[in-house]
Amino acid sequence: MAAPPLTGRVTDAATGEVLPGANVIFPDLRQATATSPDGTFRFANLPRGRFLMQVRFVGYTAVVRTVDTSTGQPLEVALTPAETEIGQVVVTGVSASTEMRRSPVPTSVVDQTRLRQTASTNAIDAIAHTPGLNQITTGAAISKPVIRGLSSNRVITLNNGAKQEGQQWGDEHGIEIDEFSIDRAEIIKGPGSLLYGSDGLAGVINFLPPDPVDDGRILGSVTANYQTNNYQQGYSLWNAGNLNGFNWQVRGSGKVAADYRNRYDGRVYNSGFRELNGSGYVGLNKSWGYSHLTFNSFNQILGLIEGERDSLSGRFLRTNSLGETQVVTGRGFSGYGLDVPRQQINHLRLGTDNNFILGQHRLTLNVGWQQNRRREFGNPADYYEKSLFFQLRTVDYALRWFLPELNGWNTTFGTSGMQQQNQNKGVEFLIPAYRLLDGGIFGVTKKTFGKLDLSGGLRYDIRRITADALYLNADEQPVPAGEGDQKFEAFRSTFRNVSGSVGGAYSLSDKLLLKANVARGFRAPNIAELGSNGKHEGTVRYELGEPDLRAETSFQLDGGLNFTSDHVSFSADVFRNRISNYIFPRSLTTPSGADSLSLEGDRVFRYGQGDARLAGGEVSVDLHPHPLDWLHFENSFSMVRAMQLDQPAGQRNLPFIPADRLQSELRVNFRKVGGSRLHNLYARGTVEHNFAQNRIFSAFDTETPTPAYTLVNVGLGTDVVSAKDRTLFSLYLAANNLFDVAYQNHLSRLKYTAINYATGRQGVFNMGRTVSVKLVVPLSFK
Repeated sequence: MAAPPLTGRVTDAATGEVLPGANVIFPDLRQATATSPDGTFRFANLPRGRFLMQVRFVGYTAVVRTVDTSTGQPLEVALTPAETEIGQVVVTGVSASTEMRRSPVPTSVVDQTRLRQTASTNAIDAIAHTPGLNQITTGAAISKPVIRGLSSNRVITLNNGAKQEGQQWGDEHGIEIDEFSIDRAEIIKGPGSLLYGSDGLAGVINFLPPDPVDDGRILGSVTANYQTNNYQQGYSLWNAGNLNGFNWQVRGSGKVAADYRNRYDGRVYNSGFRELNGSGYVGLNKSWGYSHLTFNSFNQILGLIEGERDSLSGRFLRTNSLGETQVVTGRGFSGYGLDVPRQQINHLRLGTDNNFILGQHRLTLNVGWQQNRRREFGNPADYYEKSLFFQLRTVDYALRWFLPELNGWNTTFGTSGMQQQNQNKGVEFLIPAYRLLDGGIFGVTKKTFGKLDLSGGLRYDIRRITADALYLNADEQPVPAGEGDQKFEAFRSTFRNVSGSVGGAYSLSDKLLLKANVARGFRAPNIAELGSNGKHEGTVRYELGEPDLRAETSFQLDGGLNFTSDHVSFSADVFRNRISNYIFPRSLTTPSGADSLSLEGDRVFRYGQGDARLAGGEVSVDLHPHPLDWLHFENSFSMVRAMQLDQPAGQRNLPFIPADRLQSELRVNFRKVGGSRLHNLYARGTVEHNFAQNRIFSAFDTETPTPAYTLVNVGLGTDVVSAKDRTLFSLYLAANNLFDVAYQNHLSRLKYTAINYATGRQGVFNMGRTVSVKLVVPLSFK
């Protein structure tokens, strides 16, 4: 049954002036509207019940309020100029939308404004400066998220709340999400196993599209981006509408980039990439809830950088179709062209997203089908021969039942899981073909006791992985069992686990907040860790799995403090994470122990495990002296210490842990510039210092130290409006690595490519100075 129309008005808390164009959103109902020229808003088709409402406006602090839609009472919402963003709504990490400050788990939000102001080459690169978040990179196109030192299958990636299932077990496999499609990103720093099962040991990243548009509106936008370093061009077209509850959004995007450059390597041969992506949904939003059909198509092809150089000139080398080695000259292979080896990714997801209001109950159901096709081409004599070809198909589901509020308790029960099948279709074999089946049930609850917000829950999971045996003849062709050499053994592994979490947020005052949380998470070993046996072109190593690995389990303690005043905002989040059976690869030695073992020209790594302890945290200080609300001086420091217990020297530090990082940004924001047509003008300068990382896993030549470096980034942008205050276009300028520093990030996989004997430097360096120009033109059709 529909509620009476909900109306209200949004004003400036200081002046009382109305705020036209403010966004009013009910996240759990996927309904949104914008205030009219007189600052009023109206929802005509909301269900009855109590739902979280968020009001956002550029330059103001977001307001969050729980609204009873059945009363029919008009709402008055007063916004204050933005000094902090503590009022953001977070969808992940809890069973329903919750105000970020009320969640005991450390959470960060990267909103659309910050994303547009950032010059990046992919989705993870766009959010990688968030305190506590880093990235493992393999050139400009591939980035893997790292949350507090943990990555790969320990981080769950969500695309609009649905699990993204690709070949995430490898460092050189990026996230198959279109950067242009992201309206905001929510980062949960802590075990996410409670809601999502295995693989959430480190946390969860949820990439969210734009909110639904107002009823009766049809909108759109055109975005164009150019970056000078690698001549990267990006274009995106977006259209969305809402006609009497019939909703749709559709986006098409494309990117092309040539070889990037840096001061030491010049043009990095075969580092370009291309993308062509599409996404969107279509469905109904009514008083009974909503039902949407969703689709996402990500298509990328990129070069894989091997780093071999001529010993005299130091120039990059390539192998032509005749097997001859050539020195690469000029701008690289052929401008935007890609050579061998290269990688091609195609990820398709079709799904349904449903939310049903059943009286005082609410039921959500998400079901999706995904197909991930990853191909590596590594034969110079045959440009189109598929060396590796993985085809992964996944059916995933998530069902949640939100019970009516009972004595202040908000409780949710649910189940989620998936079924997977992965096939090998190439001429080389790195992992066995396998099938995966998992599922879990959970219950979570929360309640407010005065100044204390308490939440917690339990979950039980089971996962089964079945791998197929493979036999190869002398020509490396698959043959029946017993007729050739065995490449992979057949095995079946089953993992069970109980996860749990409990925590609270206590408001000592309106300005001071304390948080604490304790959680137990788990992660089942992935197929590469269990069964790999082959040369991995993307990581430049030969990998061996271990079928007897046990599941990782973690016990994590989190504590936090937040203070906000008119002049300063301060937050500190600390954690201690004890992981049993931590899995990681380490280099094997020859029988004499003198050198690393080598197969097919690459070092051999085998997966093993031990008990580990990670500890650290993030501290942020934002100075915004009142009444100079346009001025912000933001500073953050993040660190992780990661140790393997009961190990000899050289093996005590966990490998590939990010270095300590200090970031400082001076930013000015002006909502209006006098009587001009420039709105939301900003300028910023950022200094990012990455400390030396000498706490490494030095045994077996697995990892090498990384020296410190400092980068300077700047940005400038504005909205240009018409005489009637309608935005004509938005322009964003940014320069990354302004002083063209030559550096290697500690988590760059290219750090371990071949030595340049002409200079004595090992590996390939990160991108040098780049200038980005981004233009966004909004369109209104109705």
